[in-house]
Amino acid sequence: MKKLSLFLFLSLFAISLGTAQSSILTAANFFKSVSDTYARIRDYEANIDIKANKTNMNGKVSFKQPSLLRIDFNSPKNQVICFNGDMLTIYLPESSAILNQSVQGSGNGGANLATPQGLALMSRYYSVAYENSPNPVPLGEGSEENVIKLILSRRNTTEAFRYIKLAVLPDSKLIRRIEGITPQGVSFVFTFSNYALNQGISDQRFIYDPPTSANNYNNFLYSE
Repeated sequence: MKKLSLFLFLSLFAISLGTAQSSILTAANFFKSVSDTYARIRDYEANIDIKANKTNMNGKVSFKQPSLLRIDFNSPKNQVICFNGDMLTIYLPESSAILNQSVQGSGNGGANLATPQGLALMSRYYSVAYENSPNPVPLGEGSEENVIKLILSRRNTTEAFRYIKLAVLPDSKLIRRIEGITPQGVSFVFTFSNYALNQGISDQRFIYDPPTSANNYNNFLYSE
């Protein structure tokens, strides 16, 4: 009888352990669920905070499928980044400069920031793992907001970021924070908040007419 009870206990333990293990979502599958969520989003707007090395910026980001992107900055005041699917335009008010870059034959162009295209590229060129565990953890020290944290490691040395860290809201699957870390250890952090989804943003939102008094610099990414 004791042997039967022990056998029954071990069998039930093995079954419960197997059930628990099968319910754990792998990092790759969770990342896919995030990608699937963004693939269903027609457009969104959100507040964005950017920390690039020692520079802090903030503003409002607008995105519309398939690859329209615009960021209107509050700090630096009046600075704008706009991508209309063909042309990337950056207005720098402090320098009175307009930077234009034609982007031809690209489905992602300059719109790789928390978009289906950007997530697809991450999946292709980076391996995905949980930073510590699949369980939600605080967004940051002292934060009461919980997120699921992923870490993406580049598959080859040609990628700009050595690591990319993602903080994802567990229920909505929306990206709360992206941190890219270069091989030199420089960190770029993009924090998103107050999402508004599928508001029917007009294409006119992504037509930007910078001040005519500013100096134009064309194809600045490839200039010598």
